[in-house]
Parts: sequence; structure tokens; C-alpha cells
Amino acid sequence: MLDFAGDDISISDITPELVRKWRLWLNRLGTNVSDELGKSTQNYHLIALRGFLKFCAKRDIPALTPDKIELARTKRKQVTFLNEEELSRLFAQPDIHKEVGLRDRAILELLFSSGLRVSELVGLDRDHVNLKRREFMVRGKGQKDRPIFISPAAADWVNDYLGERQDNAAPLFIRYSGRKSVDNSGDYQRLTARSIQRLVAQYALLAGITKHVSPHTLRHSFATDLLMNGADLRSVQAMLGHSNIATTQIYTHVTDPHLKDVHERFHSNTVD
Repeated sequence: MLDFAGDDISISDITPELVRKWRLWLNRLGTNVSDELGKSTQNYHLIALRGFLKFCAKRDIPALTPDKIELARTKRKQVTFLNEEELSRLFAQPDIHKEVGLRDRAILELLFSSGLRVSELVGLDRDHVNLKRREFMVRGKGQKDRPIFISPAAADWVNDYLGERQDNAAPLFIRYSGRKSVDNSGDYQRLTARSIQRLVAQYALLAGITKHVSPHTLRHSFATDLLMNGADLRSVQAMLGHSNIATTQIYTHVTDPHLKDVHERFHSNTVD
């Protein structure tokens, strides 16, 4: 709330009207991957405020009562993922005879192979990724580090792309259009999250995939593929970088590998 109301706010200033205005401010607050802050993220801020007000109540400090802070209603996340045939069609779209096409194929392969968030992918530099060992560390949400593992195919595509690069820029993935200004870091060339969102959506359209496809769809596909092939939920949680396993459990209702076997073994197919 300090970002909204300022550092000099006092407990007595926290009124229902201030909270209402703060909620509107949160609702309009964007991120690097969205124009709006998600309802769940807004609730984290509201829960923190409610916790502070409970602290005040326990110590008899005059303040707004915690029950005045109502959380935003959230819908259960709909998991959209691509099957093997859809992934093959998507990966076949970039023109790999051009450097930009090689870049895009490497991006698609890396997103699916690693489960990286798009914000994590755009932050990668060349020297972050060990293509020989096919593993590296990434710093995700909450400044938490986690290991990333990639397939031989993804490593090969990234290596092929880097082999065509004629520049010394640090970013792993660079853009080939826009302003050509120069700075010492090379960050002016770094591909943005928005650009990756657009190219993924464009290739999905060319592939004839009717569902909405984004970089996060490939992250969903990564998790779904692991679970469908028998990976345990805790391991998938660690690879996705989820701090709470409840976040990972959104996949289980579509990926539990035992449900179909149970149905076929125990459900009667005939009625006498």
C-alpha cells in the first residue's frame, strides 16, 4: 500500500474509502507480461493488509477491522495445453533457413522443454545457459533460484541459432528490427516478453491451432507432459518454481495418469 498511499501514511488513514481506491489502483497495475494485475496477485496484497490489521487488533491498536477487507473473486484457472501433434505443427512454422526463424524455433523448443516463464526466458544471456550439460539456473518469482533442464533437441536448436549469430551481444535472444542504438550492455537488442507473446500467437495461427496459445501455454504443456508420463507432483512443482503445491495442482484434474485405468478396471461397461 505504501507505493499507492506514500510512506507517511498512518494506521488511522486506512479507511474503507482508501482501501477502495487502492483496490482500483491494484486492478489497473500491469506487469511485464500483462496489462493488468491478476486477481490472485491482487488478493496477496489484500491478505497482507488484512494480516497487518489483525496484528493491530491483537495489540489493541485502533484500526480498520480486518473483516472489512474482502478478497477479489477468482475463477479456477483453465489449463490450456498443446498435444504432441499440435506441438509438431507449431514447431514446423518458423523458417529455419533464416536467422530470425532459427531464433524463433529455438525459443519455441526452449519454452516447451524447460517450462520457463516468458519473463525468465527474455532475461537469459548467452553465458547463463550450459548447452553441453543441458542445464542452468534461473532466478524466478520471489527472487528464487531453481535448476532448469532442457532436452537435446532444444539444446541443438539454441546452439544452431547461436552459431548463425554474427554479433557479440550478451542476450540469448535478440530482436532484428526496431531502433539500432548502441549501449555497452547490449540490452537494447534483447527481445521483449511482448515480442515473444506475439510470435508464439502468430505461429499458432499459421499452424491452424484454434485455441489461444501463448508462451504460458507451452509452460502448461511442459507440466502436463511431465505429469502424463508419470512425474510426481512435487518434482513438477520444483521444476516450475511454484512456491505452493496448490498452484501445481491445477494440472492434476487433466493429467492424472491413473484415472483412466481405474475407470476401465472398475466401471461396468454393460448393464444387465
